[in-house]
Amino acid sequence: MRRIALVASGCVIAVGFFTLGQQSHTVLGTPATAATSETYKHLSLFGDVFDKVRADYVDKVDERQLIENAVNGMTAWLGAQPIHLAAKSSKKPYIYLAEFGDIYDKLRADYAGKVDERQLIEKAIDGMLTSLDPRSSYLDAKAFKDARTPAGDETGGLGLEVTQEGGFVTVVAPIDDTPSARAGVMPGDLIAAINGETVQGWSPNQVVDKMRGAINSPVRLTILRGAERRKIDLKMVRERVYIKSVRARKQDDDIAYIRISRFDEETMDGLEAVIAKFQQDIPAEKFKGYILDLRNNPGGLLDRSIGAANAFLDKGEIVSTRGRNADETQRYSAQARVHFSKDKPVVVLINGGTASGSEIVTGALQDHKRATIIGTRSFGLGTVQTIIPLGGADGALRLTTARYYTPSGRSIQAKGIEPDIVVLQDVPDEFKGKDDVKGEDGKASLQGYVPPDEKKDKQLLAAIDFLRRAPNTRGTTVSTKTKAPN
Repeated sequence: MRRIALVASGCVIAVGFFTLGQQSHTVLGTPATAATSETYKHLSLFGDVFDKVRADYVDKVDERQLIENAVNGMTAWLGAQPIHLAAKSSKKPYIYLAEFGDIYDKLRADYAGKVDERQLIEKAIDGMLTSLDPRSSYLDAKAFKDARTPAGDETGGLGLEVTQEGGFVTVVAPIDDTPSARAGVMPGDLIAAINGETVQGWSPNQVVDKMRGAINSPVRLTILRGAERRKIDLKMVRERVYIKSVRARKQDDDIAYIRISRFDEETMDGLEAVIAKFQQDIPAEKFKGYILDLRNNPGGLLDRSIGAANAFLDKGEIVSTRGRNADETQRYSAQARVHFSKDKPVVVLINGGTASGSEIVTGALQDHKRATIIGTRSFGLGTVQTIIPLGGADGALRLTTARYYTPSGRSIQAKGIEPDIVVLQDVPDEFKGKDDVKGEDGKASLQGYVPPDEKKDKQLLAAIDFLRRAPNTRGTTVSTKTKAPN
């Protein structure tokens, strides 16, 4: 498998997947009415996607349910009633493909009004993929090109990391010092409209594409916030999003505070530089330890998150990725580093916006008892997506093919990381309801608010207090989960 990029939130471009397309093409290639070469191409595309899902999805799939969801992706788009497929006695999956071909043919031939066959088949693919999980999706040719090609200098954005939840695109976290962060967008906000155009039911890729535009151009984002889904309009101006991955400062004269907003190409250079500077600037006998702030960090590149954990670990496993088959397991371990954090205690700050790569770092440091984790439960985004090109103008398939596990074997997906010490923030009235933000499991209530005034940041204050009270030795951690006093 050729990989172009692996990200902890997590995408990878790959080729060479085995497909059973010849059989599916035979089954799907003969619709009953007025078939054209384009009809055959559309059905062939569906067959390719079906094969790849069956072969490579992280869990074994129910072929009947897969096809039924595809059929109802089409009927929902056309406004027709859902269709239930009866279970077949045959174990062969292509018996359901044949039934799909018959239904597709009837819909395109008999629906009142002209049907765009390409859109119809894409709705079928969307129905099939979205039933698997919120992150598996179909990328048309344009979206696939955008996924591989960085935006040009003329393109601006808002700086949001998003996911899908219950028909809405949901904010995982705004990126530090971007238009969305400055406008007050919060983790868990639902994106309802962009410039007045409703985007409910859109994919995350469609929403992100809509939010992009010319630098300095205005955009109005309509969000729904909290359990009551209070409607808020936010006006922003698109800008070229420069993300400074690592920011650091001395906390008074004895604590090193390091904020990582996401894991990108610059993370390791920045992290190594600030660790080296702290070791030079703070006398060893005075140095109380490190605060690693990963709150509202949505993830990023897998190798950079592994490197960040490695800056605080000198040995042991950091993370493993596990697919459907045992032989697909990959393990990533710590290596000796030049700029290592040595023996000083570490506190990691997390909250509901801590996701993916930042959960990998947190889980590794917690399992190795290298750090004490303070804050609230993290988001629970622990899956790997592989982008599989479909050839020609057919775009690509973004498919969940593996999950992340911490060194002790804990799955991150939907469960997140529980802090050792739970500290809730005091949420201002205008942000009330953030405790009702849903995690990746769609159920857990998470908190993503961080006060802009550090004097009111209860999690930061708890970390400072912990380090000043903790023995100045490596591996200081608490053995049981506690709740900090108010």
